[in-house]
Amino acid sequence: MGMPFTKALFYAVPALALQANTPESELKLDAAGASHFAKLALKCVRQEYPNKLDHVMNGAEEVRSPKALHPAFYGCFDWHSSVHGHWMLVKLLRDFPELPEAKEIRAVLDENLAPDRIALEVAYFVQPNRKSFERTYGWAWLLKLAAELRAWDSPDARRWSANLQPLADRVAAALMEFLPKQTYPIRTGVHPNTAFSLSLSLDYARVARDSRLEALLIERARAYYGKDRNGPISWEPGGEDFLSPCLEESALMAKVLPKLEFRLWVVVFLPKLLKDGVLAPAVVSDRTDPKIVHLDGLNLSRARCLYAISGALGPRYPRRKALLQTADAHARHSLPFISSGSYEGEHWLGSFAVQMLEARSGPSKNIE
Repeated sequence: MGMPFTKALFYAVPALALQANTPESELKLDAAGASHFAKLALKCVRQEYPNKLDHVMNGAEEVRSPKALHPAFYGCFDWHSSVHGHWMLVKLLRDFPELPEAKEIRAVLDENLAPDRIALEVAYFVQPNRKSFERTYGWAWLLKLAAELRAWDSPDARRWSANLQPLADRVAAALMEFLPKQTYPIRTGVHPNTAFSLSLSLDYARVARDSRLEALLIERARAYYGKDRNGPISWEPGGEDFLSPCLEESALMAKVLPKLEFRLWVVVFLPKLLKDGVLAPAVVSDRTDPKIVHLDGLNLSRARCLYAISGALGPRYPRRKALLQTADAHARHSLPFISSGSYEGEHWLGSFAVQMLEARSGPSKNIE
């Protein structure tokens, strides 16, 4: 960890081109970097063990293996990590169709998104005592995977999308049923965080043109967060956070609110951050510890949120450069260590890195 940043970055992710001499250093993903991340996901999407099941057993007959319970999403340690590992593979294949790993990615998607496997995943959702299974973090990642496939205009993507759609429909219906009952948002820095799930689900609703789901998500976001003031960002991070409650909420509201309304809202929600633009990255003391390594994910997700917020504030915002520099600092703090050699981080951090890099280079930067 004492290795200089640029050397460590190119050692771990050799194809992330870094222009460190510019104030807004561009962190970009090219084909070789995409190949690096694809290898991380391919290493685990078919790896059944170790595995942490979220499984309520209704009887002795349900003492079953992860793959028997979840034939589509049994790898990568847990269900949601497997789902977003598949999302990352789809995203990388869509953006870099000539990847050396393309054939293997397609084989994995053919295998795991086959109709019979997805049918068993749907059946699991409707069994007794499954109401809170992966609610809402895993649900949101499933919808994000569905959105990525829907947005990709290719014969294979349309086929995989059609195969996955029954599960996406089931999850969307579960959200429609649950969210009106959820009186209060969950403001944690780990899986149950409501803002993060609403954000990914909103991406799906818009791609799928599901106006009912979109309207509910927007209404819930406004109800949960619309009157928030002085977000306690100084309390962050918690010791096992991989999401920032304050920044996830702000990034969500950047999607939900009209531009001017968002700018007025965020100034009163994050007054200190918007004034100086500075936030220190989290220190990760042990990347072999499954909870402490969450903080690498926090640095990557904070960066993603800061890119989204700065984009929504627009290029003329006085502290935009400081926000982007803070985002880059967070990315630099953890990106070199995704390939740590420890499964505790390697099974999931790649997805967070690809999300972050997409936000860094995406259209949100250019919002006027």
